Amino acid sequence: MKRPFHLVQDGLSSDTIKALQSLLAEAESGQLIGLAYVAMYKRREYTASATGEARRNPTFTRGMLAALDDVLGEMVSR
Repeated sequence: MKRPFHLVQDGLSSDTIKALQSLLAEAESGQLIGLAYVAMYKRREYTASATGEARRNPTFTRGMLAALDDVLGEMVSR
């Protein structure tokens, strides 16, 4: 019997790869100075952390994450 829906793709995510390559290039050029992230794994687990300036300045980072929450909320509303 076929499942009615599938929440998470099992294959490679080309947009994830492109985003990481872009962020890496920006970090290597010195433009990206910190990162706050949540990563979803195929086994339906996740990790959350911060690096660089995002770790050193948690108040600003919490504001960035609130903006991300707003963007995701808009995506859910559509």
